[in-house]
Amino acid sequence: MVAPMKGQVCVVTGASRGIGRGIALQLCQAGATVYITGRHLETLRATAEEARSLGGQCVPVVCDSSQESEVRSLFEQVNREQHGRLDVLVNNAYGGVQAILNTTKSFWEAPASIWDDVNNVGLRGHYLCSVYAARMMVPAGRGLIVVISSPGGLQYMFNVPYGVGKAACDRLAADCAHELRHHGVSYVSLWPGMVQTEMLKDYMAKDHSEDPLFKKYKPGFSTAESTEMSGKCVVALATDPDILSLSGKVLPSCDLARRYGLKDVDGHPVHDYFSMSSVLTHVSSLEWLASYIPNFLRMPKWIITLYTSKF
Repeated sequence: MVAPMKGQVCVVTGASRGIGRGIALQLCQAGATVYITGRHLETLRATAEEARSLGGQCVPVVCDSSQESEVRSLFEQVNREQHGRLDVLVNNAYGGVQAILNTTKSFWEAPASIWDDVNNVGLRGHYLCSVYAARMMVPAGRGLIVVISSPGGLQYMFNVPYGVGKAACDRLAADCAHELRHHGVSYVSLWPGMVQTEMLKDYMAKDHSEDPLFKKYKPGFSTAESTEMSGKCVVALATDPDILSLSGKVLPSCDLARRYGLKDVDGHPVHDYFSMSSVLTHVSSLEWLASYIPNFLRMPKWIITLYTSKF
């Protein structure tokens, strides 16, 4: 069995379930030693056991990414046990899903605390982990940091704290990459498409017909990515000898699938959410055109950039 990441050391935050779990599974399957974090040891151990069965090593570490002392302790453990080696950090921990699903009010009507629910772990925690990971990677002159973001950083999605947080994640990647480039360390923002996480599966399985979010996303759920698709993207990036050329960029999963010839774990192609037909389904006045546009036609990025321009 090919193990392209044998000997490499990785940290994946928020890996008890969802995208983080999928990334951990793929990294272990590639032969890496993977430290996974979360707040509950029982679920972490279950993920670690499954990951080890695929190859590599998986070490569960209870860590709340909102607490700097716990983040510091995590990287001290990795540094001690792996003799200073850290090749990949995936900033995935996110505590805002329930807040998003349970809040449909405008920002001035919702509790102000929703900001922290969405962005304390999902943004501040990413910065903390990036700081401590970079302190290990810079002296070694190599490494890759990935932050899990979304198209919510490009246009309004869900609510105000969500969009601001995801836009900040993209900027975090760009600005950290600027300072890390001369040290041989890369930092990228990964945009998965819609993902069939455990929580989203449970949500879609129930009747939320009065919920506008349910109505909007239910039709596309059947073609959504598996949680491991993001993991396949991370493995491809971590083993790309030219990864520094991508540093600082936003990398949609559908673009990476095209770049590296990836398919989802079940063999299905990755839904191209930058195809013209897919983009048009999100523009109410042009939605009727979507069914007439061939799937292979893609929306040029410069048009999307202009459409979302703040100038």
